[in-house]
Amino acid sequence: MNPPPTSPSSPLPTSPSSGSPSDPDFGRSLPRMGVPPAGPRARALAARLARVESRNVTFLGSADAGAGSGADAAAASGTDPSAGVPIFWTAAKGANVLDADGNLYLDLTGAFGVAVAGHAHPAVLDAMASQGARLVHGMGDVHPPEIKVELLERLAGVAPWPDCRGFLANSGSEAVEAALKTAMLATGRGGILAFEGGYHGLTLGSLNATHRADFREPFAAHLHGGVHFAPFPDALEASGGGSGAEQSALEASLADVDRLLAAAAAAGTPVGAVLVEPVQGRAGVRVPVAGFLAGVAERARRAGAVVIHDEIFSGFGRTGRMFAAEWEGEAARPDLLCVGKALGGGLPLSACLGSVEVMNAWPASTGEALHTSTFLGHPLACATALAFLTVLEEERLVARATATGDRLRAGLAGALDGVPQVRGVRGRGMFLGVVLDGPGAPPAAGVRVAEEALRRGVILLPAGSKGEVVELSPPLVLTPAQADAAVEIVAASVLAVVRR
Repeated sequence: MNPPPTSPSSPLPTSPSSGSPSDPDFGRSLPRMGVPPAGPRARALAARLARVESRNVTFLGSADAGAGSGADAAAASGTDPSAGVPIFWTAAKGANVLDADGNLYLDLTGAFGVAVAGHAHPAVLDAMASQGARLVHGMGDVHPPEIKVELLERLAGVAPWPDCRGFLANSGSEAVEAALKTAMLATGRGGILAFEGGYHGLTLGSLNATHRADFREPFAAHLHGGVHFAPFPDALEASGGGSGAEQSALEASLADVDRLLAAAAAAGTPVGAVLVEPVQGRAGVRVPVAGFLAGVAERARRAGAVVIHDEIFSGFGRTGRMFAAEWEGEAARPDLLCVGKALGGGLPLSACLGSVEVMNAWPASTGEALHTSTFLGHPLACATALAFLTVLEEERLVARATATGDRLRAGLAGALDGVPQVRGVRGRGMFLGVVLDGPGAPPAAGVRVAEEALRRGVILLPAGSKGEVVELSPPLVLTPAQADAAVEIVAASVLAVVRR
């Protein structure tokens, strides 16, 4: 593939779509930009948001002491008023997003990986409307909605155990909390072994197992002391070490797992939970070397610990398998599985699933559930989840993830071949990362590429501990034309950044 144009003024691919949510092509269209982002409506919305939302939530641009934040600060300082201001979404369908200023984007984030079946899939919307006409809220752990039973049965059918039990929850962090509690009950131990680069949520329990220092440090004095982090042997990193490097990385990582498990036991704080992402998401779409998940499972069980897979991002077809751990086969099967993001079809929903042997560590309910919430088994979310799972199967989205993912990966690798700042393209299926930490790469290159791509009509997210990765987790319904446009625009954005 020839390198794409690098000028920010290069014309974008266009499609007949008007960009209106009522247009029949909305969802399958290519980008169409009317004004540079962030436009005037976005800047006005940013200024309003800055006056009512906690300043730690939405990044609204550069701040100026005494002048407020975001757009207000930029205007006061005389800088570009759109610098750092987010776009504000008003509609989305398929792989398209419409912003408040009328720009039509191609979404390569899947809204943090949620939109596996695309934004606003008609079957999901129909299920939500049908359920909403009958029952909007129930009493999940007292007088449950009927549809909660249906969803748990459906999840048991895709789970990796012949006899499955589960907790429903609202967010990925809550699913991780349930898994950690389950491991504590099953083993009588509070120690946790997690992995460098791992991200498992920001609630206090899940934060204990999240590795990133910037999330941990403000609360470090209050975190659980019995958490240990082992190296995560990234396959791309290992592949640069020559013949035998991947095997050496695997052996070194598993030796550290053995060492940390033994040290925790010797210190009187034995590990009860070994928590791992089969593909690390926020760390930059890091795929482990072959045999890692199976090796971790073997060592964890030998030490009497429970194996937890966090597939909140990688689950439900994203990597070209129903769950990413399936790439390593039966030997990698966990004891507990955390899922979320895509599960609700766009509504908040997650689950902690497990084998009956481990889940029965919880005592039978006596009328007061030990782990529950007001919105457990919410009827609308259960309905959209059932519709999503049907779409996943009927539209063969898992297979599409492999085919379209191969198209994206090959296109990006070809377009960026020979660019020294690009160390490689890694990932599986439609969960990909362009790694920009080669010689001469600017700091936080992934952040800069995401900004450049946004101006060209593509929504991306940076990833990696230093913002050095461009992450792609698009809807699995991405069309071939959209995939080709994505390759062209992402590659052009990368080249524009590294050649400045």
